[in-house]
Formats: sequence, structure tokens, C-alpha cells
Amino acid sequence: MRVTRKQLLLCIGLVATTVGKAAPIVFSASGANPAGIQGTVDAYRLALGTLNPNVAGSFGTGRREINWDGVPDALAAPNSLPANFFNVNSPRGVIFSGAPSFQVSGNVGVAPVRFGNLNPTYSAAFQTFSAQRLFTGIGTNVYDVSFFVPGTSTASFTSAFGAVFTDVDLANTTSIQFFDSANNSLGTFFVPIANNGLSFLGVQFNAGEKIGRVRFTQGNAALGPDDAPPSIDVVAVDDFIYAEPAAVPEPSALILVTLGAAILTIKRRKFRGA
Repeated sequence: MRVTRKQLLLCIGLVATTVGKAAPIVFSASGANPAGIQGTVDAYRLALGTLNPNVAGSFGTGRREINWDGVPDALAAPNSLPANFFNVNSPRGVIFSGAPSFQVSGNVGVAPVRFGNLNPTYSAAFQTFSAQRLFTGIGTNVYDVSFFVPGTSTASFTSAFGAVFTDVDLANTTSIQFFDSANNSLGTFFVPIANNGLSFLGVQFNAGEKIGRVRFTQGNAALGPDDAPPSIDVVAVDDFIYAEPAAVPEPSALILVTLGAAILTIKRRKFRGA
């Protein structure tokens, strides 16, 4: 069998189109308390697979989680959390960027809980999904989370990412935007409202998309002393749940995979037509 150049280019285009087409599965819920979103969170976890330990290297499958509660008090409110803490100190393959600094709320007896150090009203307005800490960027309500092979400087990707949010008041405001490894947007997904409650948004891509980065937009203002509801909506974040980060294939490897798939497709068509 001889494969013509025209057939090969046509098939490469078909394969590339198939790989690049997003087919997201969205897990979304809101409720007055943790029980109100627990079922959706559990379904999302089940879809991603086994929870992996917080060690360096990629397991290839399963999931990682961050619940903030193991952060040392010295790196929690009122102090800043290093942006690479969850890739270096506790290897889970994420690094934060885009904010002047980041902060995890304090434990009882160490600092005002649930970001009461930033605004005394937050301790009552915010609640947690997994007690007792929350997370936020400082000085901005927009920041990025990039993925790495846990414990290394090797850029990686994931196929699914989700998070729990607290006190989302305004519709179509708080969101997660997904970007692939080439920095192309895979879409923006909005978090459901739950005034003084909890919301969950998790998105799983199942058509070969590679999430290299996600962008958080928490409400419409940064956490701080000067916010005046209802026009101002401030939001904090609890658990991160995401598919195991894997290394991004080299461009040459991607080309070989695409060519292999194209040739295999042509051979199958020829065989069926014989």
C-alpha cells in the first residue's frame, strides 16, 4: 500500500482537529454548607481517579489535591505563602503567579480565621469546605495557577481542574479560565452563586486537551478592608482538585504521534476497502 502526500496531509489535519476539539465535562454545584456540594465533589473525584501522595514525580494517572491545612503557621496569615510552596515544599505540581503575593488564612489562636486579618467581616461571611483554612491572592482578584511535574521545573499539563469557592454573590463573575500548553484559551467557566455558602466548579477535558495553566477570577474585587456589598463581591477559595500533572510532550513527539495516527487511519481505510 502506498500513501500519497495528499492523503497524509488530509489525515493529519483530521487528527489535529480531533485532538484540538474541546469536549469538557462540567461539574458544578452550590450549597449553604459542605454537604450541599459534597456529592458533586465526590463525583468529580471519582472521575479523576485515585488520590496520589504529595511526592515528587508524576504518577501519570489519578489526582492531586490541595486543602491548605498543612501549611506551617509561619507561612500563613498574616504572612505570605511562597508561590512555589506546592511544587517545592509539598510537591503537588502547581505554582502561583499574577498577584503581588498569596496568603493562606490563619489557624485558630494564631491569627484571625478565614481572612479576618484582611477584613473583620470575612470570618463570619466565609466558610470552609475542609476546615479550617482558605486561600487567596493579595492585592488582586485575578491570578494564575501553572502546572509542573511535581517537584521539578519541568512544565506539565493536566486534563482536569476544579476548586471550591466561598461566598460567591454575583452570577457570571467568579470564574476559572483554562489555557492549553500553547497558551490558547480552552474556555471560561463561571462558578455558581452561593451567598455566604460554598460553590464548586470542576472541568474535565476528555478529547486530548492539555491544560497548562488556569486563571482564577475571584469576584470583582480583591480581599481587603474596603468592600461594600452588594456591588462589590469578594470571594475566597478552598480545596483545589486536579488530574495528575504529566510532562508536556516534545514537539517532535507530538508530530510523530500525529503522523502515526494518520498513517494508521489510512491503513484501516485501505484495509476496509480491499
